[in-house]
Amino acid sequence: MIRACRAALLLAAASLIFAQEFEVAKMQLLAKGYTFTEGPAWSKEGYLIFSDIPGDKLLKWVPGHEVEILRADAHGPCGNAFDAQGRLYTCETRARRVTRTDKSGKIEVLADQFEGKRLNAPAHLAVSKTDHVYFTDPAFGSQVDHRELDFNGVYHLPPKGPLKLIAKFPTRPNGIAISPNGRTLYVTNSDEHNVRAYDLDRNGDTSNERVIIANLKSPPLGLTTDDKGNLYVAAGGIEIYSPDGKLLHSMPLHEQAAAAAFGETDLKTLFVTARGYVYRARFGE
Repeated sequence: MIRACRAALLLAAASLIFAQEFEVAKMQLLAKGYTFTEGPAWSKEGYLIFSDIPGDKLLKWVPGHEVEILRADAHGPCGNAFDAQGRLYTCETRARRVTRTDKSGKIEVLADQFEGKRLNAPAHLAVSKTDHVYFTDPAFGSQVDHRELDFNGVYHLPPKGPLKLIAKFPTRPNGIAISPNGRTLYVTNSDEHNVRAYDLDRNGDTSNERVIIANLKSPPLGLTTDDKGNLYVAAGGIEIYSPDGKLLHSMPLHEQAAAAAFGETDLKTLFVTARGYVYRARFGE
């Protein structure tokens, strides 16, 4: 009984510390005037990339400067990510493919088909420290009318070798992220209102699928992790969970959050895309 009480007190104290830590975040408006922003990704070279899907643009923000257009006619860009070499990966929903852009600006198509059929509309992606690429491939709205695959997939593209199917659903997987230790892959499902986890082995392959967060009030879209492994899920606002799925804190927004990513030099700034806006939440200030 005494041990149980002590454990409860420790849990309550830990929850309070987490709440206090997250509450110091100051949410600031970084950019506005877009149609539907998505895919924030921070480059180690010191700038933010994000997408405006209906506006068909990839946009770039350098601290201290105005947002500029990195690429117009970007094929409906959604999720973005950088690898350890600084190359940019993008999910192009209209072209139904995943591309990689090197530092010279050369664009390479990494995936656009599975077993001879075109992908649905890749949404979000994550790249491991060893260049394994993971992405979701749902179909929303009119995309359903043009699909060739009869499922919504989660895929793994190794540095060498063919595209691998991790999971297929009648419902729509959406956001995807890798834990900081590289051992866990997380995937949101917008229809099921949950987050799944998969173990990652040394070869980048997945196993042990399980639901770690269930019954989210709003459909979860993108997600990211901090350096402690906590999950930041775009589900209405930003819902913050521990690695084992315990709710730690909620960050409400006036608009529905679509995706989030950490950035700036110390990786203590959370960038959030929400409808036509981009927000910046600075922790520890």
